[in-house]
Amino acid sequence: MNASRTWGVFRTICSLSPTFIRNAATQTSSSTVVTGFRGAVGNTPLIKLNKLSEATGCTIAIKAEYLNPGGSVKDRAALYLIKDAEEKGLLKPGGTVVEGTAGNTGIGLAHLCKALGYKCVIYMPNNQSQEKIDALKVLGADVYTVPVAPFENPNNYNHQARRHAESFQNAIWTNQFDNVANRQAHIETTGPEIWAQTGGKVDAVTFSTGTGGTLAGVGMFLKSKNPNVKVVLADPQGSVLYNYFSRGVLERTEGSSITEGIGQGRVTENLKGAPIDEALLVLDTEVVDMTFYLLHEEGFFVGASSGLNVAAAVKVARKLGPGHTVVTCLCDNGQRYYARLFNKQWLQTKGLLKAIPAAYHQWLR
Repeated sequence: MNASRTWGVFRTICSLSPTFIRNAATQTSSSTVVTGFRGAVGNTPLIKLNKLSEATGCTIAIKAEYLNPGGSVKDRAALYLIKDAEEKGLLKPGGTVVEGTAGNTGIGLAHLCKALGYKCVIYMPNNQSQEKIDALKVLGADVYTVPVAPFENPNNYNHQARRHAESFQNAIWTNQFDNVANRQAHIETTGPEIWAQTGGKVDAVTFSTGTGGTLAGVGMFLKSKNPNVKVVLADPQGSVLYNYFSRGVLERTEGSSITEGIGQGRVTENLKGAPIDEALLVLDTEVVDMTFYLLHEEGFFVGASSGLNVAAAVKVARKLGPGHTVVTCLCDNGQRYYARLFNKQWLQTKGLLKAIPAAYHQWLR
């Protein structure tokens, strides 16, 4: 969907929609038939979390991003990264798309490459879940898992991806971290969807950040509609962003996190200029506790970054007080982390088993 059509659909939704939270997956119109994989990206439902909303006195609502056709919020960025390259004439038929990714952007790109006739090459750190690596290979991507290295190191997976793309004709490095086509996806789709689905009655949004595209894009759009909407960055332990947006220093918080694809050691181009009002630090114990709460109390089987997002949303709701609407997203499905996150022995080795209520232990692997 091109930008003008996106905004046209958004204006139509705004003019017709009452103030409500959508509780089932819908397209912009019940009679709409979308075209292909790329046409199915976005328009995810906004779902009220019943028990957490009741506990806080707020409406805590999640964008069900795992319902995108590639299974995660990163389908939106993947679509816009390819679209941007096509529109600039950088990617021609039969070309190769190369990216450095923790997995989900790569999966979205691999799906789109299959649908659009491109080749896909993925570089990723070797500490990511096997489920995501296997999914990429099934989707036909050439996958290179490389040792973890900081961004400043020339062997960082992003730099290896860039060099790979530079070595071929008709190949692009989509550069998800610093290509602002990423956040444009959320300025043009996710932000307008949230505004329409809440009837403009949204008080705060909070998201964890890897590239920063979701938080920045949604924040920019919502602030353009209502400057009073609070934009809150949720950061895992071991990242620099909590300290940067709280104290202005690029200094990592203590520890490292089990979460994948979020947290940062720098401020990306997508995150620069983002209208962030506050940053919250969410510990792994809180992440795991909320991930299993979502499964056993709300019925959502999701990954750790989703648990972090909702844990942050609860903190924001409690700070704002009853009667407010706080929106976040469920990034992807828990099946992508099944062998680790839902494994009793793995959780024990990470010192996190005790963060999960004993009543839930019987369902662990």
